[in-house]
Amino acid sequence: MTDATTGSTITLYRPVGRAELALIEGSGWRAFPPRLEHQPFFYPVANEAYAVQIARDWNTRDAASGFAGYVLRFAVDRAFLDRYPLQTAGAAMHKEYWIPAEEMDDFNRAIVGLIEVTAEFIGKAD
Repeated sequence: MTDATTGSTITLYRPVGRAELALIEGSGWRAFPPRLEHQPFFYPVANEAYAVQIARDWNTRDAASGFAGYVLRFAVDRAFLDRYPLQTAGAAMHKEYWIPAEEMDDFNRAIVGLIEVTAEFIGKAD
């Protein structure tokens, strides 16, 4: 599966839980929050199917995610993203970028337009 591209931007996806979604909404849908101390990288993914898999199958079972998963879509400036190799994390469809936590401000400045929610999955606590 390849990246969705439109000229000078690359469309990426991010599966998030409730707390991270609230922080993104608080930014006016323009930025992702800084990484926590135990999160050395930010992992946006290259295709919606992979983001759906994480949001639906993992986040909905995770208390830290609020037993909810959301898929976000956003565009990033291609020139910025070209600094990072596309990584494969497991199956061939599991394509993602590894953005160092200390580069999140730069990453957020490279977002073109708004971050949007494309899917929502709600689980339940066991």
